[in-house]
Amino acid sequence: MQKRRTRTVSVAALEPGTGKSAVVLGLVDVLARRAGRTAFLRPVVAATDPPDPDIELVRHHFKLPQGHAASFALTAAELHSPRDALLSRVMEAWAALAAESDVVVVEGSDMTSSPASEVDLDASIAVHLESPVLLVVGGRDRTGPAVLDAVRRDVTALVDRGCELLGVVCNRVDPDQVDAVRDGLPTASGGLPGGVLPELPLLAAPTVAEIAETLGAARVAGDPATAREIERVIVGAMGLPHFLDRIREADLVITPGDRADLVAGTLAAHLSGAYPAVAGLVLTGGSVDPAVRRLANGLGAAGVPVLSVAGDTYDTVSAVGRVRAALRPGGDRKIAAALQLFDTAVDHEALARRLAVARPTRTTPLMFEQRLLDRARADRRHIVLPEGDDDRILAAADQLLHRGVVDLTLLGPEADIKARASALGLALPGAHILDPATSPWRADFARAYADLRRHRGVGLPMALDLMADGTYFGTMMVRQGAADGMVSGATHTTAHTIRPAFEVIRTAPGVSLVSSAFLMCLPDQVVVYADCAVVPNPDADQLAEIALSAADTATMFAIEPRVAMLSYSTGESGTGADVDLVRDATARVRARRPDLPVAGPIQFDAAVDPGVARTKLPDSDVAGRATVFVFPDLNTGNNTYKAVQRAGGAVAVGPVLQGLAQPVNDLSRGASVHDIVTTVAITAIQAQA
Repeated sequence: MQKRRTRTVSVAALEPGTGKSAVVLGLVDVLARRAGRTAFLRPVVAATDPPDPDIELVRHHFKLPQGHAASFALTAAELHSPRDALLSRVMEAWAALAAESDVVVVEGSDMTSSPASEVDLDASIAVHLESPVLLVVGGRDRTGPAVLDAVRRDVTALVDRGCELLGVVCNRVDPDQVDAVRDGLPTASGGLPGGVLPELPLLAAPTVAEIAETLGAARVAGDPATAREIERVIVGAMGLPHFLDRIREADLVITPGDRADLVAGTLAAHLSGAYPAVAGLVLTGGSVDPAVRRLANGLGAAGVPVLSVAGDTYDTVSAVGRVRAALRPGGDRKIAAALQLFDTAVDHEALARRLAVARPTRTTPLMFEQRLLDRARADRRHIVLPEGDDDRILAAADQLLHRGVVDLTLLGPEADIKARASALGLALPGAHILDPATSPWRADFARAYADLRRHRGVGLPMALDLMADGTYFGTMMVRQGAADGMVSGATHTTAHTIRPAFEVIRTAPGVSLVSSAFLMCLPDQVVVYADCAVVPNPDADQLAEIALSAADTATMFAIEPRVAMLSYSTGESGTGADVDLVRDATARVRARRPDLPVAGPIQFDAAVDPGVARTKLPDSDVAGRATVFVFPDLNTGNNTYKAVQRAGGAVAVGPVLQGLAQPVNDLSRGASVHDIVTTVAITAIQAQA
């Protein structure tokens, strides 16, 4: 077993229903930012099929390299073995994860079968792993004094079993009781760190997919997997006019399968935008009238899932009430809400100090991405998103706003954006929505644009037409100070995104060229690749400009710039026009920035491998340890970053446009919600600089 270098922390609850998963998610998030390579272990899972939901949640959200089988030691069916044998299995599983990690988070049992024996096993595991325990105490349906009584009881139970307590988190506490519980915790007198998380209805709300799975429902129309959380159940039994007056946002409508009037009316009301957006419909009785089925499929554009169950309405309502909601992979809205709740309610700085977690010298992709969000959040900027009608943009905006990363303006017709967000179950707290076509700023922006482009023959009528376009309008918002930066490209081409920026924002002082860089998140460090997206065949002066901008980009994101000017030859060994161009560009970089470590021409292997560097450029302070890689042309750069991304498993963040006076960034049209969140955070950091 390896030397005890890896930190381990256990999360335990001594009763079911505490919301432990949300606390685990928040703790892993904090440690991933601070501690480096993070692993996750559940000593005991209910079974191997289906996979444990908490393991899958943490693995997928934090992109952990470990497989599901490596993430647990035992199943519930194996707990009859002798205690020593069980502990040995857990220690083996922990050691395998610890060998490749800086910190291991261990989540205890769910206390659903034999709580007393599960508490004993969790405590024994924590003691044998020398792992302090973060205790989670449930507050649901308890008064403040009752929560504090439970804290005292559970703390005593763990201490009596020899556990070291890291802290106490009370979760799912009545919001009216939060202050009283916080004041009564051991944390209040400077003792154990922790916090009090109020009950958040969103986290306890089941999704339509969970309802469908639990009830074994058949799909009639729509896709339950893409549906939102349910906030209330309503039974459709009365006439349609009275029923429509009673529906609310995110209702689950349960009605007999022969009520064509209610099905058609509910879906039509949803499509109209004049009524609240329901989450789904469940048709009871097992038999769906053919007319109802045709209506449901015909109105499928409503985006509302329609399910069928065999039970009657009463039994179905009762069964829905027993469905247990869970945090699951892909539940981005719930995950963002849980992380924000933990971040604001728990003293995670005190937890990290008590764990003696030091920031590692290496930077993992996860750490880098988390630090981007932290930096953006620390000095919030206002970013405009022109593609307010895109589902990915709306989902990313919801996450960014829930986590307080930036302030946002979404462009597009307000009614359309709100209706689509409502259908997706997105709250968009605090979002500004502007329609360029009707905004009072349109005329002012058009006059300013016409003045800027008069030398190109642009008059006011053309400028007015252009300002109805979201990208042009958003760019002018940045130019005129109504926003600090813009992110576009989810549905627009790169040219459509960056052309307005070239026209009206232009380059920063002292910079003559707009180029791009990718932040390449390798397994143990982050480096910069440039230019991989904008300048096809730079001359020597342009290549030097790209190198200087890339070095500034590296510095902006806390990467010490050591610049490698890449070529097919290293040092003075090669000749030819391509090598001479890189050699000339390197000389220009040195002339303009004598303080900047730069090597060129240099081959990629000499730039990254210390052994090769000692042979080819033994006296270089860049060779073997480069952090900024400048490619000789766009063809080489674009292919290289994609090869490293796909074959090497790197995370490519970008492209980041560099050289503009104000930040505008382009998305790939295949961008994921995660890509959009990261790009917005990068844009905010550029705006801070």
